[in-house]
Amino acid sequence: MPKTDMTLDRITDLLARAKKAGADDADAVYVEGTSLSVSQRLGKMEKLERSEGADLGLRVLIGKQQAVVSSSDTSESALKELVERAVAMAKNAPEDPFCGIADPSELAETFDVEALELCEPGEVSQEKLIAWATACEEAARSVEGITNSEGADAGWGTHQITLAATNGFANSYAGSGSHISVSVLAGTGTGMERDYDYDSAVFSTDLRDPVDIGLKAAEKTLKRLNPRKVKSTQVPVIYDPRVSASLVGHLAGAINGSGIARGTSFLLDAMGKEIFAPGINIIDNPHRKRGLRSKPFDAEGVANEKRHLIENGVLKTWIMDLRSARQLGLKSTGNASRGAGSLPGPSTTNLYMEPGTISPADMIKDIKQGLYITEMIGSSVNGVTGDYSRGASGFWIENGELAYPVSEITVAGNLKDMFKTAVPANDLTFKYGTNAPTIRVDGMTLAGQ
Repeated sequence: MPKTDMTLDRITDLLARAKKAGADDADAVYVEGTSLSVSQRLGKMEKLERSEGADLGLRVLIGKQQAVVSSSDTSESALKELVERAVAMAKNAPEDPFCGIADPSELAETFDVEALELCEPGEVSQEKLIAWATACEEAARSVEGITNSEGADAGWGTHQITLAATNGFANSYAGSGSHISVSVLAGTGTGMERDYDYDSAVFSTDLRDPVDIGLKAAEKTLKRLNPRKVKSTQVPVIYDPRVSASLVGHLAGAINGSGIARGTSFLLDAMGKEIFAPGINIIDNPHRKRGLRSKPFDAEGVANEKRHLIENGVLKTWIMDLRSARQLGLKSTGNASRGAGSLPGPSTTNLYMEPGTISPADMIKDIKQGLYITEMIGSSVNGVTGDYSRGASGFWIENGELAYPVSEITVAGNLKDMFKTAVPANDLTFKYGTNAPTIRVDGMTLAGQ
């Protein structure tokens, strides 16, 4: 972590300057970080990069007008110019009746950053990253049938976020993350296929063995050889965990407070209604220990907490920041996020669908014909109607078993119907910011040859 030259005292002093220059209220976010990454292909190093950087964002409000200005220069002269520019821009900005910083009663007052374990002590060395990438690619290439490699990557990074506002909030937290990935090819000529495997974690010690990642990538690639096309039909579809999270992501988009306030969501009238089957729970948890998107407070300093978005199939809440909550006449759910140069907006943290009770194998057993999806290509999802159409590849299911690889398929339906019939398996793992177990959705339309 680079040593900060923007302490909380300096940031609160910056806010005082903004008020003196004419702002009614102001907030500032300072983000600094360090990252180290390596990549190699066919046993040769292709990239070794280290970066260190910092950005300061200042938002000022004059009445119901606001402006955001950001800078990576935190010298005294730059800060003076930053304040002047932000105030001048706010004076000429259009009025927004819903803008504003948090009321002191909404602020996060007590939280235990240490308990969240957001930041791994120390750095992961470049030697270790090189060893990870080497072991991962070598393992993948050692498997018979693997003919080429797109390379292996390994990386580590850490960041610190400091937030302060004229409502009295001033605090910061640090986070870290590491990852390993590899992509390889099998076959020759027009018959080549590729696949990958990947892992990421807040603590590098929680990563899977690089050799295992490489072997899994090779195994997945070989299974994709000689894909077939299927005829257009309507069948049950199984979403592998590396693509099932996209369904949860579509839900998050549909219940985002900004879209609800604009009236542009197919779930606009769904609050309090059963939109999934009974027993389905979808949770957003910013306080998950070692969660990839965990944080002790949101980007407006508002208190955040674990929330059921879907509880026993019923939609319980929108995902809101302060602005969208004011538009809807509600309270923020503590889901604001922002960059140094952007206004706050609502987004999820560690979002996941709770696992069910059935195993993926048992989930497939009764399917005479169906599709098991391992990769999705492109996206055509209408947020207003819920109409869903995406390219897919994976494996054809026959008589309860994966029979052969398939490709060049379009999967279509409507998200309202898909949510109603979605059934989760018992294999939830936390690998991404948004996670879900294997999911079965019946009655999907496939467009093939």
